[in-house]
Amino acid sequence: MTLQIKNIEQYHEAYHRSVENPEGFWAEIASTFVWDRKWDKVVHHDFITPDIRWFEGGKLNITVNCLDRHIETKGDQIAIIWEANEANEPSKKLTYKQLLAEVNKCANALKAQGVKKGDRICFYMPMIQEVAIAMLACARIGAIHSVVFAGFSANALADRIKDAECKMVICSDYNRRGPKSIAVKDVVDEAIALGCDSVEKVLVYKSTGDKVKWNAAIDLWWHETVDTMSDQCEPEIMDAEDMLFILYTSGSTGKPKGVVHTCGGYMVYTEYSFKNVFQYQDGDVYWCTADVGWITGHSYILYGPLLAGATTMMFEGVPGHPDAGRFWHVCEKHRVNQFYTAPTAIRALMAAGWHEPEKYDLSSLKVIGSVGEPINEEAWHWYDEKVGRGRAPIVDTWWQTETGGILITPLPGITDAKPCFASYPLPGVQPVLLDPNGIELVGNNVEGLLCIKYPWPSMLRTTYGDHERCRTTYFAAFKNYYFTGDGAKRDEEGRYRIIGRVDDVINVSGHRIGTAEVEDAINQHSGVVESAVVGYPHDIKGQGIYAYVKAHHEVVDPEHMRKEILAVVTKHIGPIAKPDKIQFVLQLPKTRSGKIMRRILRKIAEGETGQLGDISTLLNPECVEELKTGALV
Repeated sequence: MTLQIKNIEQYHEAYHRSVENPEGFWAEIASTFVWDRKWDKVVHHDFITPDIRWFEGGKLNITVNCLDRHIETKGDQIAIIWEANEANEPSKKLTYKQLLAEVNKCANALKAQGVKKGDRICFYMPMIQEVAIAMLACARIGAIHSVVFAGFSANALADRIKDAECKMVICSDYNRRGPKSIAVKDVVDEAIALGCDSVEKVLVYKSTGDKVKWNAAIDLWWHETVDTMSDQCEPEIMDAEDMLFILYTSGSTGKPKGVVHTCGGYMVYTEYSFKNVFQYQDGDVYWCTADVGWITGHSYILYGPLLAGATTMMFEGVPGHPDAGRFWHVCEKHRVNQFYTAPTAIRALMAAGWHEPEKYDLSSLKVIGSVGEPINEEAWHWYDEKVGRGRAPIVDTWWQTETGGILITPLPGITDAKPCFASYPLPGVQPVLLDPNGIELVGNNVEGLLCIKYPWPSMLRTTYGDHERCRTTYFAAFKNYYFTGDGAKRDEEGRYRIIGRVDDVINVSGHRIGTAEVEDAINQHSGVVESAVVGYPHDIKGQGIYAYVKAHHEVVDPEHMRKEILAVVTKHIGPIAKPDKIQFVLQLPKTRSGKIMRRILRKIAEGETGQLGDISTLLNPECVEELKTGALV
């Protein structure tokens, strides 16, 4: 069997084999890795409980497979290229030998501070090489990393630290992001003051050197703690099903849920999917523009590329800084071969500089990718023509935090690509469309709820500390299926098109924001009685956040109240969750049982006020006209 698919015949053969004999298929792929002990059983799965285990009994350390196994043949090859926030700053490069040495130093520093196998370590870091070093250091010694995007508020950070009972926080002093300098350490201090009693130490990397508050009892400087350590560290031997990391994602209820991924299956799937989706070849330079605070950064900046022995890039900045040509300048500068970004960035750059990519030599690009949400047709064509120049195929990838890796995608130069379609499942992935009653829709030209009927190695195992929530969220809706929460269409040739979330989750710039979480934050404002949040089409973000807010008293100064509400949301969640539109209302449309009828609110937010459907079941149908009149469209 060919591990990297090279043509359409190999794709069909691999896919057929993965369905007919999944255990044999994945065992052959897994056998290419370094194991301290081979597994006893390839897969055990029960989608009812749920109980999913891959390569059970197998012993390994993922960092051995990311680093040590490459040293003999690729020790002097560049592992990570780092590109600074400011375009005039020099890049930094680490070879595989240098990266292993830095990871070992950090691992020894963590052990010296009492960190041991099974301890949870929270990260709140900018996109610098040290975040990759420290994540791998955790994996080296069996500690579990929980990375929080360094744009979340102190409250949101504290919630995640407390839920995972983190022993240490690793952060920077400041985070440079475009023209801004963000006081990261201050946010961490504020979070710890909110009752994060499990935190014993805070390890701080001096990123800018600007002044920070210091608590000598728990604060440690990276350069004083890590740099003096030995660069030799024996890896902790882990079970394939030991926890590798926790990553928090918004759900349809207010509390974020900690998605758990384990060592063995995640390792096998991320390398396999990386090699195939991006058709990576030795010597290529691969760049994913995501942040490690999201699953894309975990799987396709760090683990997938390093497992494959690739040269992977990290970028500290933002797409439009200092101008709309920054991405294309970096691609030209480093002769990037595979480029992977989000539709939000593509749309923003398209709006800021339609012809900007034409100024740069992008001839090195072989594959360009899209991640986070379905890419709209106009953006797809612009990306294809201006960036890919009609030569570099687009891989419009569909996957989730919970899936660990890409599940549905074109394979560049192998399968066809159609605008707005994620296209075909990777080998080992068995998607189905169900109707609301759980009946499988067979054949093509159908639309339904996207589910997966057989496990794949990198799927989530549980939600941290609350297995019942994992069961009810992903496995309870339809017996013996994993429910993705997305609706999808399958066209006449079997391609999948993702329509969007069918639960109360909004996809803002590729980041899932739970409506209940935003409502909870808005309702913290002393002047708010209740609120309802829905998504609506947004030209740049894909979906925007539209909030309907009922106040205690008449809102005399709406603009002032809006600013206060935005400040409250920023404080409780972070700027990423701020509503784009806030409509003050006298009442919300409710059924006689008191449930808010969000279908009506969505239609009004989308400007489809002539198609509200049946409103006869409302307790207060008279409110609909008021909502339509005050709509912010």
